[in-house]
Formats: sequence, C-alpha cells, structure tokens
Amino acid sequence: MAGVVILGVLMAFGRLSLVDGFGSVVGLGVLSTLVARLTGRRGGENRQTAVDSGLDPNVARFADTLAEPCLLVNERAVIVYSNPAAVQRFPRAKVGDPLAFTLRNPELVEALGRVQETGEAQRSELHITAPNDVWYRAVVVPYRPHGEDGVQFTSISLYDFTEQKRTDRMRADFIANASHELRTPLTSLSGFIETLQGSAANDEKARARFLGIMRGQAERMSALIDDLLSLSRIELRQHVKPTGEVNLNLLIREVAESLEPRLAEGGVALKLDLPDAPVIINGDRQELYEVIENLADNALKYGGAGGRIEITLTPDASRSGAHHGLTVTDFGQGIAEEHVPRLTERFYRVDSETTRGKKGTGLGLAIVKHIVSRHEGEMTIRSKPGEGTRVEILLPR
Repeated sequence: MAGVVILGVLMAFGRLSLVDGFGSVVGLGVLSTLVARLTGRRGGENRQTAVDSGLDPNVARFADTLAEPCLLVNERAVIVYSNPAAVQRFPRAKVGDPLAFTLRNPELVEALGRVQETGEAQRSELHITAPNDVWYRAVVVPYRPHGEDGVQFTSISLYDFTEQKRTDRMRADFIANASHELRTPLTSLSGFIETLQGSAANDEKARARFLGIMRGQAERMSALIDDLLSLSRIELRQHVKPTGEVNLNLLIREVAESLEPRLAEGGVALKLDLPDAPVIINGDRQELYEVIENLADNALKYGGAGGRIEITLTPDASRSGAHHGLTVTDFGQGIAEEHVPRLTERFYRVDSETTRGKKGTGLGLAIVKHIVSRHEGEMTIRSKPGEGTRVEILLPR
C-alpha cells in the first residue's frame, strides 16, 4: 500500500509516466502476493513438521496466539515447533535443530532434563548477553498428546523481564550509592565527637573549629536527604502530567533574587534575558522552581570562575514553535566531552580540581532530568573545556 501511494504521487507530479506507473503497481501486487504465499507456506510447513512429529495441530495453533516466545521440543530435545514470537526473537532456533544449538544455557538445559526425567514442570532464568543483555523467565512444561504411553513433548515459554531486572539493579546501585554518601559525613562526625570527648575537651580553639566542620557535614547530610526525598516524590508522580499554570518570567526572577547574596559573595554577574510578554506553561510551580534553582546553582558552583552567568527564556524556541526554551549558561572551566552524557546519572561527579572541593550531592541534574521528563520536555547539555557549560530545556507551550 505504501508503494502504491508513492507511485501515485510520482505519477500525479509527472515524475513517472502512466504506463510505467501502472506496470510498477502490477509488479508490486505480484511481489506482495508471492511474499504472502511464501510466508504462509513456511508457517504451514512449520505446523506440518510438528504434526508429523506426533504433535496435536491444535497445540501449534494455540502457541501461535501467545505473545511470548514458545518453543516445543521432542524427547531428544529437538525443536519441533516455534511460534511467531519465538521466530522473531530467536531466528536461529529452527525446527529440526537441537535446542542446545541455539539457546546454550546450562540452567535451561538442566531444567529440560528434569522435566523429561520427572514429568514435572520446571522454572529457570535465561540470560542472553549478545547483542544486548536480555533476561527471560523460562517455564518448562511437559505435554503428552496421546496419554501416558505416548510421545512426550516439552513446551518452553519465555517471559521477558529485562526491565524488571534493570530496575532492580538500578535500585540496588542507588541504595549502595546513597549509603556510601551518608557514611562519609557520619564517619567524620563520629571522629570529631570522639576527639571532643577526649583530647580536645578543654581546647576552645579546636572545639570551635571541629564544631564548624561538624555543622558543615550535618548540612551536607541534610541536603542529601532532601534531594533523595525530592527525587522519590518526583518519581512517584513521573507519569502524572502537571495541570497548573506557571509564569516562567516570574519564576526565573524569584530564583535570581534568592541567589543574590551568593552571587555578590563570589563576584559573579547574573544576566537575565527575558521577553517582555509573560511566558505561561502548564506545569508544577515548585518543581520548575527546583529546575531553575538547580541549574543556576550548578552554574554558580562549577562555572562561577568565569565571572558571569546567563539565564535566557526564549518563546517558541523549537522549530515547530511548540516549545519554549530555557537556557542556563556559565563561562567557567567547562566539562570534558566524555563526561557530558553521564551528568544526569545519580551521584555522578566529574573528578576534577574544580569539582573535587564542592559540596554537591550528585543528584541535582538527575532531579532536573526527571522533572523535565514529567513535563514532557527535552534537556540538552553542551560543554567544552575552557568554554563553559550550556544547559537548554524545551518545555511544551
């Protein structure tokens, strides 16, 4: 049908003669008929092979209705039937080949052996590493179409749980990273408390210095916990589209006012480039405030050495005109190219002289990414060493 439409357009604009166009349409029809017949013949041959092996044809038809890959093997562990989902996922698993030729998984082979030996259903996990990591939960069930004395077949159904596996791994990594980030300041606090209770108990100068450091560590833990709670709240509402109205002009000015003391302290100039007309979008005001605040805070913290920061709001920034653009730019040291794609990962930090002494939690850009995603926006980070960093966010009108 797509070919016919294209040929019709070409004929309409005079790029193809009527005779040639008609011949091409006929050729497409013949070709599609041949393909359909060949596909149907292959499916029929597949089912006929299963029938010749003694398998009930109704079982093969039922397997065709399953959305999950399903393989049927005989007593010699040779594939006698594979449903369309299995053909698509495992094209090398051909009828007539031993199962071990295609799915070389010791647990699956062992489960198949136990089923054939005991006649009881088994479950197993299948991990495929090439071309990508994929996990399947295999359910291996025996089947005798002609009673206990007949030939035994085995059904292998494969359920993809890759996303669940990746989510579990991400959750484990997150807990490990959060524990590590909290353990460092806690260890520092414990050490200073022991010192103050011991040798520095009567040393006023040491006590004042240690208490200042302890306060800084406590603030670091408090900031980390706040970011963790914020990220958790955002993830819970990730798939709920915000419905409120937000004036981005006013929001940017509020963030700028809150940063004035830090800007003055660091000798950094902040330039706002905002349109005169209000830019209104649908969104969550508190979350969007957090986005602007995090981006401006990062620009000040890691790019403040450049002496200036720019925040720009551009109406109709995308080519389609369906998005407004928010850009935060610093002119500091910049970031090496290999680090840029990983900046939105949780707890990821660039190990450089500029960032090593900063007190970030490593969650700021991860929070920004999740909020932008919830608002159905797009986020782009560009940076080069010596040229600063530019973060652009497109939000739907």
